[in-house]
Amino acid sequence: MRTARRHTEPAWMRLTLILAAVAFTGCLILMPVVAVFVEAFRKGAALYVASITEPDALSALRLTLLTAAISVAANLVFGVAAAWAIAKFRFRGRSLLLALIDLPFAVSPVISGLVFVLLFGAQGWFGGWLSGHGVQIVFAEPGVILATVFVTFPFIARELIPLMQEQGIDEEEAAVLLGASGWQTFWRVTLPNMRWALVYGVVLANARAMGEFGAVSVVSGHIRGRTNTLPLHVEILYNEYNFSAAFAVASLLALLALVTLALKAFLEWKIRAARQASPGGEG
Repeated sequence: MRTARRHTEPAWMRLTLILAAVAFTGCLILMPVVAVFVEAFRKGAALYVASITEPDALSALRLTLLTAAISVAANLVFGVAAAWAIAKFRFRGRSLLLALIDLPFAVSPVISGLVFVLLFGAQGWFGGWLSGHGVQIVFAEPGVILATVFVTFPFIARELIPLMQEQGIDEEEAAVLLGASGWQTFWRVTLPNMRWALVYGVVLANARAMGEFGAVSVVSGHIRGRTNTLPLHVEILYNEYNFSAAFAVASLLALLALVTLALKAFLEWKIRAARQASPGGEG
């Protein structure tokens, strides 16, 4: 039987810490979110609807969702492949691959955007060749997508690698000994064991993709109606002193963030429940 935990701290200390945590969370997280929606509707619902349905806002929303979808899909394929290779095999260059996966965490997004400009800009290393073949990456949608893929690069792989290392290779080896092919082993053994962590990584990558600003700001060129994502569109509206429209568009990002947080909390609950239900989990 599980023994009850005993609190050694006095009640007043626990209460003080809880109140301090709640106050800190309220001031830094809840109040700004509430302020965004209050300012968005300050001049009425009609102006709010007009602000989020005007062509530039819809274009920014479309590009944001498109960029998130492509970057998450690309990193989903890479993340699963990299995690499977790193967790299940030993090979030369494994440490280098791990370091490359963590690179976007160490490099400022602005620096990564500048690197893409250096590589694919008009005066960049490959800019002349790309221009000669009618391909534009920087200051176009491909550059926005490429920069977002880079900054979301680690999320899925880093969510899967520790879990797959903990699980080991016993189940895969058993499946192979029973006659399963590598593809069958992946679909029937590996993938079911990592499904919740995989979805959790997808949620985190999607949240980062929709909210990315630094790298996208450098490579986009801020072309209204073409290369602006929602964060960039909010910046432009705010710099033009169009505060109501800026907060209205920002509320779309806030809604997307709240949905992402709700999904993240649900997945964390599912992961804990799955671990507790497993033979080696907590009883």
